[in-house]
Amino acid sequence: MSELVTGEAVALELRPAKLPSRGLAVLLDLAAAVTVYVLVTLGLVAATASLDEAARTAVSIATFVLVLVGGPILVETLTHGRSLGKLACGLRVVRDDGGPIRFRHALVRGLLGVIEILMTFGVVACVASLVSARGRRLGDVFAGTLVVRERIPAAGQGAFVPPPPWLAGRFSGLDLSAVPDGLWLAVRQYLTRMRQLDPQVGWSMAERLASDVAGRTGAPVPPGVPPAMYLAAVLQERQTREAQRTYGGGGSPAAPAPTGAGGPVLSPPAVPPAPVPPPVSPPVPPVGPASSSEAAGGGASAERPATGFAPPA
Repeated sequence: MSELVTGEAVALELRPAKLPSRGLAVLLDLAAAVTVYVLVTLGLVAATASLDEAARTAVSIATFVLVLVGGPILVETLTHGRSLGKLACGLRVVRDDGGPIRFRHALVRGLLGVIEILMTFGVVACVASLVSARGRRLGDVFAGTLVVRERIPAAGQGAFVPPPPWLAGRFSGLDLSAVPDGLWLAVRQYLTRMRQLDPQVGWSMAERLASDVAGRTGAPVPPGVPPAMYLAAVLQERQTREAQRTYGGGGSPAAPAPTGAGGPVLSPPAVPPAPVPPPVSPPVPPVGPASSSEAAGGGASAERPATGFAPPA
């Protein structure tokens, strides 16, 4: 593991590529470049058949330089250090401070690679890589670059530092829409590697990042809250909102249930009202001839309502 210190005094743990993986990547790059060179040469031979010998020689030299020298330089510049062979082997060319390479780095590596790899069949590059502690060849030394491994085990990555429980949900009202993605990435990287930094350097970085985040959100850092814990709580709040936006369903949220000392208070289930029976009308006495008791009473019984019916004589 090689530690590279950036301009912000952050130690980057990078794994330098070894000679076998670098050699395999170079062979893959050479195979691709030679294939392109042969195809281009065949096309130029058919296209320049009418030219004289000197013109064909000039065209072949220009093709060699452009394809076998300019091609790798262009590819490394456009891909920021990931050529075809390095991409297949999980390697990448970076600067000494861990940043991506530019055209001048790729140019120096490509020009010295002609001498180290093409003219000496890789002998000089192998010897220089074995002598160097980081496995660098002469092109890397003069260009200020380093070939590192991008595919590292997951166990080697740092763990995210969670905020303390007493800060959970305290920043739920912050407006985080104005914070750019680059600042979020810097906060995450700091929280991942804060245990590896010098305490004084880590505290100053946390204060600077916290002031940047507070300036974007429009709310200052609460007094008494350490800047690192403030960053962890704000980052956790952003992750919570992203998870709710991604996995949460639509509709208005349900009202929270009342809580008591022992937890949520459950209301008794509603009992449906008892059915009300329909009103019952009083029975109507039957209409007919009077009974013997009523006849003996001499009409003492209650008068019956007239029905308009006269019995036959």
